[in-house]
Amino acid sequence: MFHSPVVHTPQAGKAVPRGYLPAALAVIINDSFRYQRELYGENDAVPEFQVELDGIAVNGVDMIHWNAEGRITEFKVMLRPLKAVTLIHEKMAAMLQAARR
Repeated sequence: MFHSPVVHTPQAGKAVPRGYLPAALAVIINDSFRYQRELYGENDAVPEFQVELDGIAVNGVDMIHWNAEGRITEFKVMLRPLKAVTLIHEKMAAMLQAARR
């Protein structure tokens, strides 16, 4: 199950994350990207990251849960501030739209 910061319903299956992940990485990975800390549980990880995009300091976490077989069963992305969510949404939407053409 994939939980996007901009889509209000969870997205089931592998197809959606496989489409979103390359776009997300292309948008947020730059020289300023840094992991701030990582929290772990038996079947969970929560890496916290920070990046600057177009002059906006973006903070985010990926909340990842996996089953006993080691397969990811839930992936939830949270971002702040609202300006960052809006900016990333716009950039990813443009990238995904261009990929469909």
